[in-house]
Amino acid sequence: MRVKDQVVVITGAASGIGYGCARRFAAEGAKVVLSDIDAAKGQEALESLKGEGAEAVFVPCDVGDKAEVEALIAEAVKAFGRIDCMVANAGIVKAGDFLDFTEEDFDAVLRVNLKGVFLCGQAAAKQMVKQGPRTGEGADGTCGTIVNMSSVNAVMAIPAITPYCVAKGGVNQLTKVMSLALADKGIRVNGVGPGSINTEMVRAVNNDPAAWNRLMSRTPMGRLGEPEEMGNVAVFLASPASSYVTGQTIYADGGRLGLNYTVPVKEDG
Repeated sequence: MRVKDQVVVITGAASGIGYGCARRFAAEGAKVVLSDIDAAKGQEALESLKGEGAEAVFVPCDVGDKAEVEALIAEAVKAFGRIDCMVANAGIVKAGDFLDFTEEDFDAVLRVNLKGVFLCGQAAAKQMVKQGPRTGEGADGTCGTIVNMSSVNAVMAIPAITPYCVAKGGVNQLTKVMSLALADKGIRVNGVGPGSINTEMVRAVNNDPAAWNRLMSRTPMGRLGEPEEMGNVAVFLASPASSYVTGQTIYADGGRLGLNYTVPVKEDG
């Protein structure tokens, strides 16, 4: 119960990595505010999480809209009294040929994946400063933590998802800048950099044997990561166990970033 009684806000929490994070935080004793632009799917996620015994609420939010982000923070405080951790996870991807990307494509991805992380982090930090440090059992003297969802594609370029790569590179730098700006305010800021994770999106674009083999050939551990495994890293970064860690991005990628060759793939996948 590393984050017992912490209040955590998770964006993009209706499915995938966001929902995996929500499950892990709830299992470790946190009170969870799930948020997503898809209200119907978000409500389904909420019911599922509450069915597992979690104390949770759902608040719809478009993270690219400052007013909606501020409303999200206000609703979280209304529900649970404070915010101890913001997991800025919401993200989208647009794929295509570099020469064919439109200005609208580029703007749409950066609006959610980079601007959204900034807006969520800033709004959460203002609330954390206002409320002051946590007290009681498990408190480590911080006002709160922020966990930004990055990607191995922050440092590894894939032309077919140019806007996504650019946005995630920005998230890494934003994480460093935020950590410096907020250190003296008692707020730690770190990132999680997933590799290939077992989500609907990854499965959809690797649904034939050739694509699956390409995916596994660049994954030394020979499997997809699970959303809950990303949640484990996020919980660590929100817990007192990481009390001297800030400005870092931890890559949970099955060894991919260290790889400079492909590995043999078993024929049975």
